Amino acid sequence: MSQKSESFKENYQKLQKIAQKLSDTSEVDIDELVPMVDEATRAYQLCKSRIEAVETALNNRLEAEKPSSTEQVDG
Repeated sequence: MSQKSESFKENYQKLQKIAQKLSDTSEVDIDELVPMVDEATRAYQLCKSRIEAVETALNNRLEAEKPSSTEQVDG
């Protein structure tokens, strides 16, 4: 598997782990909160960036596959 796919998966898993930890804990240790938020923010940005890159690539591919509006269909 490519490094980018693993990176996305790893960062998505980090987000899930942090969210689970926060939802399972009635009181969050304030000393742990800032590092968790920092890690979650980094993971979120990496995931978001990868999703946007894939979306752009797919849109470009779909646009390239469309017949141009100037082409006429013989009929």
